[in-house]
Amino acid sequence: MSDLRPVTYVIGLLVAAMGVFMLFPLALDRAAGDPNWQAFAQAAIVCLVAGGGTALASANGAGGSMSLQQIFLLTTGVWVAMPAFGALPLIMGAPDLSMTDALFESVSGMTTTGTTVIVGLDALPLGANLWRGILQWLGGLGIVIVALLFLPVMKVGGMQFFRSEGFDTLGKVLPRALDISAALVQIYVWLTVACAMTYFALGMSGFDAVMHALTTVSTGGMSSHDASFGMFQGPLEYAAVAFMLLGSLPFIRFVQLAQGIFLPIWQDPQVRAYLRWNLYAVLAVAVYEVTTHGMGFEMALRESAFNVVSTFSGTGYSSVDLSGWGSFPFVILIIVGLIGGCTSSTGCSVKVFRYLILFEAIKVQIKRLHNPSSVNPLRYAGRTVGQDVVDSVIVFFTLFILTFGVLSVALSLTGLEFKTAVTAAWTSIANVGPVFGREVGATGAVSGFPTSAKWMMMAGMLVGRLELLSVYVLFMRRFWQT
Repeated sequence: MSDLRPVTYVIGLLVAAMGVFMLFPLALDRAAGDPNWQAFAQAAIVCLVAGGGTALASANGAGGSMSLQQIFLLTTGVWVAMPAFGALPLIMGAPDLSMTDALFESVSGMTTTGTTVIVGLDALPLGANLWRGILQWLGGLGIVIVALLFLPVMKVGGMQFFRSEGFDTLGKVLPRALDISAALVQIYVWLTVACAMTYFALGMSGFDAVMHALTTVSTGGMSSHDASFGMFQGPLEYAAVAFMLLGSLPFIRFVQLAQGIFLPIWQDPQVRAYLRWNLYAVLAVAVYEVTTHGMGFEMALRESAFNVVSTFSGTGYSSVDLSGWGSFPFVILIIVGLIGGCTSSTGCSVKVFRYLILFEAIKVQIKRLHNPSSVNPLRYAGRTVGQDVVDSVIVFFTLFILTFGVLSVALSLTGLEFKTAVTAAWTSIANVGPVFGREVGATGAVSGFPTSAKWMMMAGMLVGRLELLSVYVLFMRRFWQT
């Protein structure tokens, strides 16, 4: 068994950092004269004491490189500990949630899923809504760093293909990893600031602009209003589309853009495929709305672009009642939600990269059937893809489908109707956000779901966000014996 001190040291520091972030909603509620600031003060103290104490107790074992086992433990440990402590303000203060509901809201936030159990968002203290946005913002930043620095080393779902980019956290490459992390944080912050300023310039209040910028760039989708983005029509929808797309593109390409390197982002096959597939889906739904419901083209295009991109990127905002769109748009939304954004972005679900590898593998197999003696290497972005990458991608798809099926059945056994159970599993494992069915509240909240269903959804969110294998490996006896 590996030494756990390096793992608990990092987790302790991150929990303490979460306590620092709680000072922002604390200050907001304090300035507004809302007594809810006391909940954030108490929660911040708990985080600082618990996190700081854990880090200090583990400091003598920190430093140096981490083993592969420690990296697996750290990745899952962070996404368990952070939501647990992030739920504290929602239990201690408004909206005074139960432990299950508060943890659900926090897990949904940190995994950037965006499903909520809260009804009456407009009446919440500003600090409570801001905290929900901060949780998603932190989760989005965290998953980008994990995707670039940890998953290639862990060889999860074919991510080892990107290891040659130099994003290695082991051994002597650690300073390089820290440099990349610092660059990512800067890009992430500037994108958020640009989004907030754009929203404000187009008519949002200062608070709404900040709140929705936090949840747009992170492709999280939580809103400070029960009506979600339905409160903001017109130009604001187009602005949101632009920033949701940016949030679901590879962030390493933005780092290269900042360095004056422009070609890689356009030459990246997943970027081109992702933008192209979004365009196809938007136009298909827009044409359907015009021909079937007689909607004006501009309105059809705007509503389709916003809601399709929102689902495709895994943001989960909605500007209209999606359940009333009809069967064809509904199927489109389900499909794009199962594709997701690009690798090393805040986007979620399977990711475009894996679909491209899968399609290429199918092409190669068809060629071999036609001419068994031919040599047809699988290539991606001009590079040969190793068999280990292809095998990892196939395993990922298999586990994803199995997890989706098992979770759907398990949710249906809690008493949820079939459509609700399937879309709840879909939104959890793919970290999309919306759930459809008669048990879902008018505002999209799942507060009425059975407690067991909420815990199953939380498990699905965590497993989906951490790319399945990085969690499942922890349940293997062999992992603990190494």
